Formats: sequence, structure tokens, C-alpha cells
Amino acid sequence: MKLEIYDTTLREGEQSAAVSFTREDKIKIIKALDSLGVSFIEAGMVTSEEDVSFFDKVADLSLECAHPVAFGATCRPFERAEDCAALSMLARVKTDTVCIFGKSWDYQVDTVLGTTKEENLRMIRDSISFLVSRNKTVFFDAEHFFDGYSDDSQYAIKVLETAKEAGAERIILCDTNGGMLPDIIGLASARIAKLFPGQVGIHCHNDLGMAEACTVSAVLSGAVQVQGTVSGIGERCGNANINTLIPILQLKLGFDCIGDRIASLTSTARYINETANRTFDEKEPFVGGYAFTHKAGMHIDGVMKSPRTFEHVSPEAVGNLRNIVISSLSGRSAMADKMAKIYPHLDRNSPEVAIALESVRKKETAGYTYEDAEASLALVIKEALGMRKNYFDLLHFKVMTDEDAAGGESAFDKMRSTALIKISVDEKEELAAAEGNGPVNAMDKALRQVLSAFYPVIDNMKLTDFKVRVSSGGATASVVRVVIESTDGRSVWRTVGVSPDIINASWQALRDSVEYMLDMNNL
Repeated sequence: MKLEIYDTTLREGEQSAAVSFTREDKIKIIKALDSLGVSFIEAGMVTSEEDVSFFDKVADLSLECAHPVAFGATCRPFERAEDCAALSMLARVKTDTVCIFGKSWDYQVDTVLGTTKEENLRMIRDSISFLVSRNKTVFFDAEHFFDGYSDDSQYAIKVLETAKEAGAERIILCDTNGGMLPDIIGLASARIAKLFPGQVGIHCHNDLGMAEACTVSAVLSGAVQVQGTVSGIGERCGNANINTLIPILQLKLGFDCIGDRIASLTSTARYINETANRTFDEKEPFVGGYAFTHKAGMHIDGVMKSPRTFEHVSPEAVGNLRNIVISSLSGRSAMADKMAKIYPHLDRNSPEVAIALESVRKKETAGYTYEDAEASLALVIKEALGMRKNYFDLLHFKVMTDEDAAGGESAFDKMRSTALIKISVDEKEELAAAEGNGPVNAMDKALRQVLSAFYPVIDNMKLTDFKVRVSSGGATASVVRVVIESTDGRSVWRTVGVSPDIINASWQALRDSVEYMLDMNNL
């Protein structure tokens, strides 16, 4: 059975407190979602002439799979639909499909709209009829449906019947407060699906941490359209996460959501998070970096013998990768598997494996950890085998932080960091200095600047995350561990540095990050 995947990242997702999209961002995300194969993309709410112009551009994108949807609201109490400026703008957008929301909870009708239940029905009926008369396919979001159904099911159903009679082609049941349990969602959805067969959608918020479970319950009860956002971003605690829902519905339950394009789910999820300037949650099911990561020796042994022992689906099915973490808990088999990607001729009994494993254990004794620093691990293995390439020699570096008299009002605004770095490549010396937002940012800028003369590809690299953890000791005697995340726009990698001096630890991680990228580019 085919399910409609309705993505609302660009509308509900942007209502997240930490998310904002430019028009250019939205176009990129629309193209990415279309390539993923979703059925509908809610590209935003229409509230101004600028929004109408934006949707005109969206309509001209010639999308392959997805139908763009413009979002709006019903007319106001005692306002004719024909006189509603927002509805008139919605009617003029070039997209064929629009979605409007209306109240289905009598409590909201009384306290928020301040009108009668009959007037609310009139607003819904006239608004949908108006849009249908303008040749629009209309979806109706029944806002707060499940709360309304719990308080007065007769009225909540009457709202749906009114929307259907006015011409709505999809009736979307919304758990707007995100406070319903899956069994309640399932029972209510089953009744509504019988009344409106083949027309029901589900839209869940995550305030109980159950948005995906509630959505699955609704689908098993007859819903044919699933609404959600990439990574579950949205108002308050967010919305149902389509990164999780698509694999559950397609791989576990046998519904057809996006077909073979599911193999691009992980890369699409990462791309959209990057475009949204969000740090990707590596703990996300299916698409996260930790979703198929194994550390415990027994788990590693099991998954190497048969992946099904500790993986409920294949990582390749969603475009992800299996990751074996090397640590003091690991054995020769785990190290051999890790090294096989580079040295396929090795097995667990090869002396090189024992050498590499011993090197990692010594590093861990000094405070290093490679669970979240795969790039540094790859370099440690190469170094243990005498195969680490020396791309540059550090001749001198200095980092200074002082007060900027021209800075802003706060103490932070007045602080300025400067880094001076001198390196040598094939006996050719180069010197560069850079200012940054903090000493690590200054070091990063200076290093990339000085290396770009020798390795132009370095311009594609940028630092995306920086974490510091005290790993031993106390107060000023502590040893710190620094983990840096970097990207070249296609891949993401992490490196680690350890030292009593945070600048030195940062330098180690930054150096490894640069060397790993140059290795990836076979320079």
C-alpha cells in the first residue's frame, strides 16, 4: 500500500526556536526532499505578497516527485471568505495544493476564537469552498482534533464532515498539543478512517516523546497520509520525525513510502540539517552516526559473524554505514575489521593488527578516546604501521587573546583572538596570521590560510563543532580532551587531541582534521 509522506520541515520545522531558513535554504531543501521522493512538501505559510512570490518560484521548479503545498488558515469569525486577504493570497499561489487549518476542539473555539461552534463550522465551510472554487486541491488540518474528540467527539466529527462536504480531499487529524498516547490515537483514527476511507492523514507533535509511535498507530488504523519533519524539528518538543517514520513504515511494516529512494535517507537528513545550520543528532535511529555503531567486544564479535545478531535492519537500506568502535574493550577481530577497509590482506592474526591495537591502548591510557574520533583513529593506525604521511611540519605557532578597545559592550565582545602559524611543506616555508572568534577559530583560520598555498582543496573544509572535556586530575592540573568535528560539504569527520594545555589539545585535533582531509583527497 502506498502512503503519502507529507513533509512540513519548512513550515512546522521553522517554528522551532532554534531554526530559521532563508529563501535560498528553502529552495535547496525542497529539491533535496523531492529527490528523496516525498509526496508533498509544505513550503511555508502564506501571509504576505512576498510569500506569494516565493511560491511562484517554487511552482516553477519542475519537481519530479513532490507536490508543493502552501499553508494558511480559515477566515476569521464573521468575515466572509471572499473578503479575507490571507485566503485571497492563498488562492493566487501557483501551487495546485493548499492546506488550511481550523479548530476542531470546542474549548479552543470558545477561548481562542471567542465565537460559537456554529460560526466555526461556517468559517471552515466557506474557506474551503472558496479555495475549491479557485481550482485548489484542499487539505484540512483539524487542529487539536484528539483533544476535541476526547471532550466532544460529536462536534469534532462534525468539523471533519463540514470540511469534507466543502470539498477537502484530505482530512488531517492533528495532535497539536502532543499530549495523546498511541492507543488513544489509534482508537480515534480507526473510527475516523471508517467514516472517511482513504482520506485521513495524521499530524503529531512530540511533547510526550511519542510522536512517531502515535503516527504509526494512526497508520495501522487507516491513515493514508503521514505528516512530519526532518529530524523532528518543530514547535516546543518538535514533530514526528520522518527520518524515523519512513524506515519503520516501509522496512518494518511493508508500506511503500518513498520506494528505493530510501537508500538516500541518511545523506538527505544530514544535508537538510546542515542547511538548517543544526548540529546533527548522531543518536537518531536509522540515520544517526551511532545507529549502527558497535563497541562491546561481544557485540562486535556477533555482528561480524552475522549482522542480524545486533542490527534490526541493514545500515545500507537507509544509506548509513556500520561502524566498529575501537577501544580497550576491543579485540583483534574488531581491529582487523577496522583495518580491512585500508589493508584488506590483514586478518586477526596479522602482526600489524596487534601493533595497531597496542598503539590504541597506549593512547587511551594517556587519555585519548576514539569512540567519537574515527578520523584520528585512522591516522593512529597508519602511524603505528609507519604509513602516516607527513603533509607539513609545524615550525611555530602562537595564539594570543586580548581586549579589543573597539569591541562591543559586553566583555565577550571586547575579547579578540589572534593566531600566528608558520609551517614547512617540502622545505618551503609559509607564514600566516588570522583573527577569530576565540583561539581555536583563529588557529583554524590561520592553518587553512597557510596551507591553501600548497593544498587548495583545504578551502572546502570548515570546522563545525568543538567539544572540551576534562578527563583527569582536578582544577588547573587537569588533562583536557578536545574533539573537533569538520566537514568538506560531503563528509563529516571527528578528531581528538589530549593535553594539559587546551590550546595544545586543540592543535592536535585540528592537525589531525586537516591531515585526514588531505588523506581523503589522496594528496
